[in-house]
Amino acid sequence: MTTSPFVTVEWLHQRLNAPDVVVLDASWYLPAQGRDAAAEYQAAHIPGAIRFDLDAMSDTDSALPHMLPRPEVFSSKMRALGVGDGAQVVVYDGMGLFSAPRVRWMLQTFGMREVKILEGGMPAWVAAGYPTEDGEGRPRDRRHFTARLNNGAVADASDIARALAGGTTQVVDARSGPRFRGEEAEPRPG
Repeated sequence: MTTSPFVTVEWLHQRLNAPDVVVLDASWYLPAQGRDAAAEYQAAHIPGAIRFDLDAMSDTDSALPHMLPRPEVFSSKMRALGVGDGAQVVVYDGMGLFSAPRVRWMLQTFGMREVKILEGGMPAWVAAGYPTEDGEGRPRDRRHFTARLNNGAVADASDIARALAGGTTQVVDARSGPRFRGEEAEPRPG
């Protein structure tokens, strides 16, 4: 794979049946978007792609949304998806570039080295005229996956407070401008 975080639809199409390539549909939508990622996956996904349910893959014991699960929980869930150590993983989503980067970050934070984002996601795949399939995806055989949490990739509130107090760290808020300025409501309560 390349050093770029992206691969093209042509690249993926040529390698779709490679034994070490695993494709994950990482689609997830904000509640206000009115889209159902599971239903969209059932209706059409890249052939062989497995659905990565961000809600189910997160820490279900946390009151906060989408917190990282414990490494052993993540390992078990990745094995069930047929993702093993050493796999080349390609993630995509239904908006082109929305939730796939988050899933890539999760996988890398747990030690996956070869994780790429499909440039343009599902919209680019469809626009290129490549085939899709419907129904429930079938993971490949369970493979060994060992999650190795990189604690340096995660910051908690005290880490951020220290960084802000030190004045040497740039903190970036990735929300839209209207949400950042408080002009638009947050899409989730809390």
